[in-house]
Amino acid sequence: MSRRYWFPKHYADVVQRLRVPAGFALLATFLLTAGPSPLTFALGAPVSALGLLLRSWAAGHLAKNESLATSGPYALTRNPLYLGTLITALGLCLAGASPWLALLLLAIFVLVYYPVMELEEQHLRNLFPDYAAYADSVPLLFPLRAPRGPLGGFHWRQWRRNQEYKALLGFLAALLYLLWLLGWGIR
Repeated sequence: MSRRYWFPKHYADVVQRLRVPAGFALLATFLLTAGPSPLTFALGAPVSALGLLLRSWAAGHLAKNESLATSGPYALTRNPLYLGTLITALGLCLAGASPWLALLLLAIFVLVYYPVMELEEQHLRNLFPDYAAYADSVPLLFPLRAPRGPLGGFHWRQWRRNQEYKALLGFLAALLYLLWLLGWGIR
């Protein structure tokens, strides 16, 4: 079955190369616009941590280009890494009291990350014959159905292989920066 995509392949190919620069632009904007209060930090940090936990859970199930990940968070959504990233970033926007950054993040997510998800889906359809059936039963991003497969099977070795510790370090650095802005850090 042929699937219709929202964005043309040429556009997705171009914006795929913009993922990292877009991330750095969002980071710079975060550093310049964050103005946390104790309340926004207390509300946003746990949201952000939940997103990071989702990313970590996904990374412990993903053997890129080796096997089709269908367990753990992949039983709920085909893109738990992107969903976890979105939740983490939105939590940091809340923690840093940056509503304009949240709007920018959502725009970049729709215009850059969504087309990349479509491009990756095309790759997975070519790589794994079972992907079409999996895609028909598991939502693209937001888990709106009951799990399709087992939720267990996490492997720390896979988590390290996917270098998820980098996301953890980035998250901790962002929290420390916000704490510093709040005046609780080392001056």
